[in-house]
Amino acid sequence: MAERDATPRFRISAKDLGQLAMPEFCPRCFWLDRHYDLPFGGPFPGIFSSLDSYSKKIVHASFDRHGAPPLWLAPLGPFTSYIPPPAPPKFYIDDDATGIRLTGAPDGILVRADGRKVIVDYKTAKHTAAQDELRPIYEVQLNGYARIAESRGLGPVDRLALVYTEPITDGSPGLFESARTEEGFVMGFRATLEDVPLDPDLLPPLMRRAREIYDAPRPPKRSPGCEDCDRFAELSLAAQDWP
Repeated sequence: MAERDATPRFRISAKDLGQLAMPEFCPRCFWLDRHYDLPFGGPFPGIFSSLDSYSKKIVHASFDRHGAPPLWLAPLGPFTSYIPPPAPPKFYIDDDATGIRLTGAPDGILVRADGRKVIVDYKTAKHTAAQDELRPIYEVQLNGYARIAESRGLGPVDRLALVYTEPITDGSPGLFESARTEEGFVMGFRATLEDVPLDPDLLPPLMRRAREIYDAPRPPKRSPGCEDCDRFAELSLAAQDWP
């Protein structure tokens, strides 16, 4: 069993808080995940984090060399500079109303001429209907970043956006031929921008709900149709016959 915090405060990332906004959110799974080390899930493939980091480096290098972002970010601007995103241990806010430490790691904080900030999050993925299903998580995630940024003196924030960077896998044989290198090959990406509403009122009810579930002495009722709960029940039943 995972050890509970010695103090009433507990940590949750803005992205994890966004799970509470999903239609299929299961309070029982959330409780179990916060109090036990469950044998579910697995490590997120590191290649996606590497690609998101590469997108960030491309943007920062454009500012450093040309004093402006890449053209595909122009619709969000105009910008004059960027702020290197703070390291996760320094990017958080303690919410006294709930006793929650809300944490995060924004991909990009871009600065307008008037000093206002735009927070962006890079997603190495096609902008598809499946991605749209995760939109509630992303809205909470980015609004959480905005609240933390302003509390850490990095505001004001007046715009939030998702930047989907999609690998370009179609093209002519000539294009594929030119993509070859001695060490392997290069691949192009196309960017799609999507605004996320700035909504400060989105977070408080979710934080109160997260606190309520976390403090429950026993797991709350499962969400109807939760597949993870079904798997956990099957595992528990099977374990009864193990030596």
